Amino acid sequence: MILNMKVLIVGYGRMGREVEKILLERNHEIVGKIDIVQNPGVSPELTEELASTAEVAIEFSTAGAVLANAKTYVKYSLNAVVGTTGWYSEVERLKEILKGGEIGYIYGSNFSIGAQLFFKIVGYASKLFEPFSQYDIMGYELHHKRKKDSPSGTAISLANIILNNNRRKKKIVTEKLDRAIAEDELHFASVRGGEIPGIHSVLIDSLADTVTLTHSARSRAGFALGAVLAAEWIVNRKGLFTVEDFINSTIEK
Repeated sequence: MILNMKVLIVGYGRMGREVEKILLERNHEIVGKIDIVQNPGVSPELTEELASTAEVAIEFSTAGAVLANAKTYVKYSLNAVVGTTGWYSEVERLKEILKGGEIGYIYGSNFSIGAQLFFKIVGYASKLFEPFSQYDIMGYELHHKRKKDSPSGTAISLANIILNNNRRKKKIVTEKLDRAIAEDELHFASVRGGEIPGIHSVLIDSLADTVTLTHSARSRAGFALGAVLAAEWIVNRKGLFTVEDFINSTIEK
C-alpha cells in the first residue's frame, strides 16, 4: 500500500464521501474536495494551489465534466482515477487530451473489486456455454432511483464481455422489446427505483435448467475502496489505463 498519499476528491456527492472515508481509514491525506455544490471546505474548481499539493485525483463527478477535468489534470500534471460513467463515447477525445501531458489516468465503469472479478466469471461462463446452442444468455440490472444513466456503465461492460466471449451474440439490445428477440441479440434490461446500490445478473437459460450469476452491491463502500486501491496503483504510473488493467496487474502478482 502507498502510505500518506495526497489525494484530491473531485465530486463530493455520495461516492465522494465514501471515498473520503476509505482514504482516512487507509491513512491517506485529503488535500482538497471539489464540487459544484458549495459546502464548507469544498472548492468549486480545481486550482493550481490544490493541484500542486495533490498526487492523485479521485473523480466521481458528471459525464459532462470528465473531458474538461482531464484537461485540468494534464495542465497541472495530476494523476487521476475516474469512476464517472456515461461518457465512454468520448474516449478517443480523452486520448487526444492526454497526449498533451505525462500523467497516469485510469477509468472504469465499476471499481468494485468483487464486480471486476464477477466480470471475469461472466466472461468465462459465456465462453463455456458458447458451443451449446440450447442455452440462451441475457441480463438485467437494478439501481436506485437517483441514478442518472440507464443502462448503467457496468451493464454495458457486462454486455460487451458476453459479446466478446460468446460468438452467438452479436448485438446488445437495452430498450423495451415489443417483438421476439433475434438469436444473435443480447437483451440487457434496466430497472430504476428505491435505494438499491446496484444489482447485476446474467442468466444462462435452457429448457432443462438455468444458471444465474449475480453481483449485488451492499453499499458504495466497495466502489470507493476499489477507487482508492486504483489510486495507490496509478500514483507512480504514466499513461492511460482501464480498471481492468489494474485488476489484471494485481491478479498476476
